[in-house]
Amino acid sequence: MKKERISEIFKQEGFNITDKQVQQFEDYYNFLVEENEKYNLTAITDFEDVVYKHFIDCGVGINFFEGKVLDVGSGAGFPGIVLAILNDKLQITLVDSLNKRVNFLNQLIEKLQLKNVKAIHARAEEFKGKESFDRVTARAVANLSTLSEYLLPFVKMNGKAIIYKGADFFEEVESAQNAISELGCQIEEIKRYRYLDNTRSIIVLRKIKHTPSKYPRSGNQPRKNPL
Repeated sequence: MKKERISEIFKQEGFNITDKQVQQFEDYYNFLVEENEKYNLTAITDFEDVVYKHFIDCGVGINFFEGKVLDVGSGAGFPGIVLAILNDKLQITLVDSLNKRVNFLNQLIEKLQLKNVKAIHARAEEFKGKESFDRVTARAVANLSTLSEYLLPFVKMNGKAIIYKGADFFEEVESAQNAISELGCQIEEIKRYRYLDNTRSIIVLRKIKHTPSKYPRSGNQPRKNPL
């Protein structure tokens, strides 16, 4: 029953996914709910809510991604694991600051038999990999000014940051202009989309000059004193 519904929902939202991908999403859901109490991964556990509010919500951005991808603050694997299922040509690195979540991600990667994704325990400001990723992404991590400092240093020249946001992003974008410019990027596109009663946004930033090496700043500075 779950398989049929997963396939139906993805089809309704414009995706053509294979039987293997349907099985992976079902296994993902089952493992997420099974392990959620232990790892405190998500407040959303209802089957259809997970499919729409996690799987579809992450999947709508799939066409923005190519090459080497970094997912910062991956948590339960959103969006990184969803992207890995939908496109096995992507080479995805998941970074999270909590070891228990990385343990969950590694178990999930093995369970889903994903060959194109790895999980690393690290804080963004300590992660080694500046300007080496084609795409860098995050979802539900911080406001755009703070998030820019955590993401943009890792985007290679002419690469892009793909940032998942809600409907009310205008003030965030306005207040983040200085941070985006200081970190060597510009806004390329903002895409809005709807599913059910939700309006969501994807903000696309392109790297046009090198990020100064002092970023991201250490400790909690990006959160306490955004650029």
